[in-house]
Amino acid sequence: MLKKTIIGAVAGSLALAGSLTACSSSSNSGSGGSSSLPTVSLMVGGIDKQIYLPYQLAQQLGFYKKYGVNMVLTTETQGGIGAEDAMASGQVDMAGAWYIHTIDFQVKGKTVEDIANLSGAPGEREMCATNSGVHSAAGFAGKTLGVTDLGSGTDELTQLLATKAGLTTKQYSRIGVSDGATAIAAMKSGKTPCLMTSQPTVLQIEQQGLGYSAIDLATSAGATAALGGTWPSAGVLATSSWVSSHQTEAQDVVDALVATMHWMSTHTAADIANALPQSYVQSNGFTKSEYITALTQDKAQFDSDGIMPAGGPETVLATEKAIGVNTSSVNLGTTFSNTFAVAANKLEGFTTTTTPAPANG
Repeated sequence: MLKKTIIGAVAGSLALAGSLTACSSSSNSGSGGSSSLPTVSLMVGGIDKQIYLPYQLAQQLGFYKKYGVNMVLTTETQGGIGAEDAMASGQVDMAGAWYIHTIDFQVKGKTVEDIANLSGAPGEREMCATNSGVHSAAGFAGKTLGVTDLGSGTDELTQLLATKAGLTTKQYSRIGVSDGATAIAAMKSGKTPCLMTSQPTVLQIEQQGLGYSAIDLATSAGATAALGGTWPSAGVLATSSWVSSHQTEAQDVVDALVATMHWMSTHTAADIANALPQSYVQSNGFTKSEYITALTQDKAQFDSDGIMPAGGPETVLATEKAIGVNTSSVNLGTTFSNTFAVAANKLEGFTTTTTPAPANG
């Protein structure tokens, strides 16, 4: 999901990406005192996107090793295999991707589960050109709408918004524009009057005077208003078979990410930016100051306890039904697990604020 071109600086810090095929948790790697720790590999659906920053932040804070694993992070690239598909095919152990893919996989007969939920909103905004005249999904009629990639989460959300506005897919079209400079170029050239994207691309569009946020899916309040409820998105996805055979490693990864989410909830956007690699927060045409501004604007999308919220799975399932996916075979209870996140919070004595989704979804 969310096909991305890796930013140069992150490419340096993720030099292992080129040689990685399947880095199993049963292997040991690393350096120095960490050589005895099991290695887990996780591909992120665009590691430089702010909606996915917790995965890299956990690495920078040293939390993966603190909780018992060597983490190898990679990112999907534009035109390459998606993070969730790399995970499902065994090329990596886990994916940093949207929860909705667990339902997509189950429809296709493959059981994938989200073992830690990191955000209660997609973190996206429908950005529309200043002269587009679009201020709601009803304005999509007759338009070519930009999405990260056809079949991606932003594509499904775009279809959902249009459906809720009473439009059929024959009344508008969609085109893949990626994000960052590529998405901005698509808007500048008139290739698309509106596109769904996240920070920091959102801020760049606003600061260049190219467009405005027509629909807010970046905050929990905005997502609830537009989608009908809390819409869990970024999470830690793995096949149920891998989770079953790697319970310890799965718990260690969730421990690290839950600790990261709590750290984020008690620190400012500037603190978070300072903890990330300099090149991570200052690249692709934006400055560190702009990165902090963008993160401050949409920081509320992140949850602090990693727990799948009550009603969340049902809202996402309703998305699939609305865009015509046959979900009759889906068992929501097998698309996520709160067991690891609950244990992680208890381990550190964190106070949880999320009402957990029931075991059956």
